Amino acid sequence: MSPRKVCLLAGGVGGAKMAEGLAAHDDVALSVIGNVADDESFHGLWVSPDIDTLTYSLAGRIDRSQGWGVADEGHRALETLNLLGAETWMSLGDRDFGLHIHRTMRRAKGDRPSDIARDVARAFGVTSDILLPTDDVVQTRLRTTDGRWLSFQEYFVRERCAPEIRDIAFSGLDMARPTPEALAAIASAELIVVAPSNPLVSIAPILGIPGINEALRAAAAPKIAVSPFIDGKVVKGPADRMMAALGLRADALGVARRYRGLADRLVIDHADAGLKAGIAAEGPAPHCSDILMKSQADKARLAREILDLAFAPAEAMA
Repeated sequence: MSPRKVCLLAGGVGGAKMAEGLAAHDDVALSVIGNVADDESFHGLWVSPDIDTLTYSLAGRIDRSQGWGVADEGHRALETLNLLGAETWMSLGDRDFGLHIHRTMRRAKGDRPSDIARDVARAFGVTSDILLPTDDVVQTRLRTTDGRWLSFQEYFVRERCAPEIRDIAFSGLDMARPTPEALAAIASAELIVVAPSNPLVSIAPILGIPGINEALRAAAAPKIAVSPFIDGKVVKGPADRMMAALGLRADALGVARRYRGLADRLVIDHADAGLKAGIAAEGPAPHCSDILMKSQADKARLAREILDLAFAPAEAMA
């Protein structure tokens, strides 16, 4: 039997882990639509953190101790920049700089960002398709309680998620156009998975690109989302604090509300079994599992469970 076409929407470390889990199975032909709204220019170079995390993870080159960056990394370039008085709060390693230099050079030549991402992934030995939702620049902006607007990297890295937020905006979103590769992956998918990524700043900017949400809702494939929450807390990142600050439920039920009308099923942790009735009332059918992905085996196990939910005969899942 031919591999099943699976399209994953992903951002951040949770998205990369889910991508690794799905890519571990030979019966999956994986396409990953990654978040580009975290992209920003540093030291004159265009940095694409979520796309790079996907690339490094699927290539087996990720620094697993922190979940991003390259393993066996040095920081001599950053030390020189610091000596010269540059702001170096965005920690970029020497090997990482090489990728950013390459990406920036090609963008300056007019190459499509989607082509650059594809070629980089192939050069790193990634066999899954890493797709951009748009080739246009879309950037997350967060307004804090003191009235400042911060980029996502300023908030996440420089400020260490300390400021409380009052609003989220995505500059360039209204004018962005979806890539044909992303639309084709959605239309041809036999399963669409929403990774356990931050719903507000990882998944929302993908869904918000004109044409993407419509394509997802029109797709015939089953759509399964995975909650990033376990007992009201996230494993990594600021999603719980961000949702609470904006007056949203910061738990699996809050995720179900975000994905109402999009996800057919929501995979939640056993710790959130008490929310099943409320989740079902929002639309997605809840499914309890162990969603914590600590090891490669955990990632593959959860991915297989999701695949079985979508493809196993109904009688086998009863």
